[in-house]
Amino acid sequence: MSTMRDEICEQPAAIERTLKAEWRRAEKLRKHFDQNPVRLIVLAARGTSDNAAQFGRYLLEISTGIPVSLAAPSIFTLYRADLDLKGAAVVAISQSGESTDTNVVLERAKAAGAFTIGITNESESALAHLAEETFLVRAGKERSVAATKTYTGQLMCMYLLAYALGAQLKLDDLRRVPGWSASALKLERVIRERAERYCFMRQAVCVGRGLNYSNSFEFALKLMETCYVVAERFSSADLLHGPIAMLEASFPAFLFCPPGVTWKPMSELIGKLLSIKAETLVITDRSNKDAAKIKGLAQEPLTIPESLAQRGTVAEELYTPIPYVIPAQLFAASLAEVKGLDPDRPRTLSKVTQTL
Repeated sequence: MSTMRDEICEQPAAIERTLKAEWRRAEKLRKHFDQNPVRLIVLAARGTSDNAAQFGRYLLEISTGIPVSLAAPSIFTLYRADLDLKGAAVVAISQSGESTDTNVVLERAKAAGAFTIGITNESESALAHLAEETFLVRAGKERSVAATKTYTGQLMCMYLLAYALGAQLKLDDLRRVPGWSASALKLERVIRERAERYCFMRQAVCVGRGLNYSNSFEFALKLMETCYVVAERFSSADLLHGPIAMLEASFPAFLFCPPGVTWKPMSELIGKLLSIKAETLVITDRSNKDAAKIKGLAQEPLTIPESLAQRGTVAEELYTPIPYVIPAQLFAASLAEVKGLDPDRPRTLSKVTQTL
């Protein structure tokens, strides 16, 4: 069994530790932002952390109404542009806290008048020392090159940041996320069996929408770095705006399909994929009753055996992204094993990547 798989299974406990240890910091920051409201949020990250930032963009704009921008680090590191960031909160996200360009963004942002926040798994990292406030991911040492538990820990920190910025999130709801994540792990055996079907897969698309759009990026990244599959990632809307032309019979497509406002466009996409006989695999949960009724799928959906929907809310899939990515992580780890690859040590990669 790979270290990656072990670390995937550690996630419920790591998420619970992060929430418990960092809730007080979120409360403290909420008081700060009540007195010092921000006009803009800028998120800076690379790799898996950038996928967490993508989630943060959706979550923060939906729940706080504050505009969010994803930083282009090259603006600071290569072009050395000066930005007016007064009244902005700039958040740097890095598993190691040692990503050179991400730290440059934070340093320059502070000099430009921004309030700076770090999200990292390393309390003694350069990022933790640079930021005015730091949310610590309590995942413990992550040994596999492929990040798993630090990604979901970063997502939890995004919920805490949203709360700090005024989002009407409830602690009791967040406390349920570790249990939902443990429920997702119950799919491990069936996912291991499903992966054998994809042993010779060389290319795929991963599709999500809204709050699960970031998971399509993270699933694709895991397939690329651990299984050497050329995986493209799309929202359902972007896929239909042209790239769907490259799909054909038996082309693998992986879809994140929670209930709520994103289900209608995702279900319409499923219909398109079925019409061309694409190899379609759906990730959902028990509360999406319509997903279980889809006719024509070659495989039953991977269904988390819990109901995750927050009925009666605009974003009833609000808490699905952490549990939903776990089946994707398990699939990547399983497929690597089926292919005879070592997901802990992908070729040409190291745990800490430094770029400018």
